[in-house]
Amino acid sequence: MSTNQQHNDLHNTANLAADGNAGANGNTNHQKVEEVTRGMSHEEKAAAQQAARFGYGPLAHVRTAGGDMLPAFGGEFQPGLYKPVEGRKFANPAPLGLCAFALTTFLLSVINLNVRNLAGNNSIIIALAFGYGGLVQLLAGMWEMAVGNTFGATALSSYGGFWISFAIILTPGGFDIVAQTETAGGGASLLNLLGLYLLGWFIFTFLLLICTLKSTVAFFFLFFTLDMAFLFLGIAYLCPSAGAPNVGCTRAGGAFGILAAFAAWYNALAGIADTSNSFFIIPVAHFPWSVKGRANRAAAREEEHSA
Repeated sequence: MSTNQQHNDLHNTANLAADGNAGANGNTNHQKVEEVTRGMSHEEKAAAQQAARFGYGPLAHVRTAGGDMLPAFGGEFQPGLYKPVEGRKFANPAPLGLCAFALTTFLLSVINLNVRNLAGNNSIIIALAFGYGGLVQLLAGMWEMAVGNTFGATALSSYGGFWISFAIILTPGGFDIVAQTETAGGGASLLNLLGLYLLGWFIFTFLLLICTLKSTVAFFFLFFTLDMAFLFLGIAYLCPSAGAPNVGCTRAGGAFGILAAFAAWYNALAGIADTSNSFFIIPVAHFPWSVKGRANRAAAREEEHSA
């Protein structure tokens, strides 16, 4: 194991080497690096030099794997470009979070559509929102943070928090939120607060939607339909009819919620299915203006020219 002095030497020589020093000084710096990192593998040497350049702080963990950046892929819940994780010891947590979101959204949307006269029967949603859509999705969001996916961590953790908070609102007796709100301001106050609550989630989802514009069609479709669901449900509460949420807007929100649920399941399957467990790979349809889309067009043109 290297001493602190050796770490300092490596830090200095790595910075000098990064500055492009040549000649005798360059050879001397190279010899010092080789001396300090003697006994390390090639990967360990590269990691040690990278860490030394950034003083062993948070930037020392910047991924510097060679090769091209990976394209956007809905199954990774990552809309932007990112570098691969070398020797990753974590599984991909995105499909778990997407499935937790999908099932809870699906059931609530079925109730909003009044399928089999289930409108207003929210008891099962409380259990599902606490356990699967809430807790499990929140855990998936924390694991996304561990693998370095800021978007996935933000989205899954936030929607996990949404389902937990929604379950708290619906829980009778224990939290008594609905009864206290109605006592303080009446039924209209409750509807207005719930409408603003849902519109707040509409705004948040719109911010995430912007980040998917250079991603895949499947990924964009998920956030677009979810955004529309929040919008129509928010309007349903803010523009009630006969003292209850507007039926037409509620059902429109339920319809978009169904689409969002199946889009989430689709993206989850795209992250699970690979050549080791499936006979086919799920297409996610990259936008033509995305990096992957442009690369595909360039490859097609080169193939036409070569032919």
